[in-house]
Amino acid sequence: MEDIFHWCREGNAMQVRVWLDDTEHDMNQGDDHGFSPLHWAAKEGHFKIVELLMQRGARINATNRGDDTPLHLAAAHGHRDIVHMLLRNRADINFTNEHGNTPLHYACFWGYQQLAEDLIAQGALASLANKDGDTPLDKARGPLAKRLHDLAVETGQDLKKINFKDQSWLGLKTRSRDATLSRHKGINISDLALHTRIAVSPSGETWRGRWQKNDIVAKILAVRDCTPRISRDFNEEFPKLRIFSHPNVLPVVGCCNSPPNLVVINQHMPWGSLFTLLHEGAGVVVDSAQALRFAVDVARGMAFLHSLERLTPRYQLNSRHVMIDEDLTARINMADAKFSFQEKGRSYYPAWMSPEALQK
Repeated sequence: MEDIFHWCREGNAMQVRVWLDDTEHDMNQGDDHGFSPLHWAAKEGHFKIVELLMQRGARINATNRGDDTPLHLAAAHGHRDIVHMLLRNRADINFTNEHGNTPLHYACFWGYQQLAEDLIAQGALASLANKDGDTPLDKARGPLAKRLHDLAVETGQDLKKINFKDQSWLGLKTRSRDATLSRHKGINISDLALHTRIAVSPSGETWRGRWQKNDIVAKILAVRDCTPRISRDFNEEFPKLRIFSHPNVLPVVGCCNSPPNLVVINQHMPWGSLFTLLHEGAGVVVDSAQALRFAVDVARGMAFLHSLERLTPRYQLNSRHVMIDEDLTARINMADAKFSFQEKGRSYYPAWMSPEALQK
């Protein structure tokens, strides 16, 4: 079957580009083994596709089921140009997979001398032991081991062995997303297991819950009288909110159209909203550098929404409508966009809005 994973494996850049241009496609989804499109492109050495995916916002350090990052796969297959590109984009050079191996372990094992030297020069630790107690230098053979040992010493590394620590339980690893999140549009309300009400606003109630083994947030819209016309408008409008193709936009996964209940569903974000993070003591230090990153994330997300040919329903930007992902990426929350039948002529939290928006 030909799909995005097949095209990334085969190096079909044209098909990948066309696929990415559809906003309902999620470039960070994983296949049955958790390989994202970026994993496959890095493994097979398709530089242009790796570059394209990263320009569109693919997650650099996403892991497959074996906790390999794209950098592990590029290093294991000797793709030096891709390794350098991933490192320029802040790939974690000492990330360990389920065996405790770093990308340097694989470069040493397969004898890629130039690549191994590059990794050490960029900060890869030659003394990190895997689960079997082997360091990358133990995996290198003959003159390569001596050369890498000398290079590590030259760069100031302490070559005392660092024992493997299993840190998978810390939740630091970001798995490629389950593709079920982007496959479903219409969802049966009886399939939702909602357990905690987390907010009530004029536009509706927001609940935490589970669906298809995923943590979700469901917003039950406050509609006084759900007429057949409103139900039809809801069905026509919600697909515009399924925007999976930008890292700074949080898409609506699907909706339940079960009058009198109209429910909008999206993925649960561990840090909650930007408002919560800033004002309710989430334990995250927001210094000037982090504040600037949030601002740039929001600006990129809004610029993308304004670039779309199809009109997005009314979205009013404020900190309650920006969600924070596990890696502190700010994402514009499409579940907070207003439908045509909701609260016409009303705006909430005007202090957050720009003067020109209020004039309208």
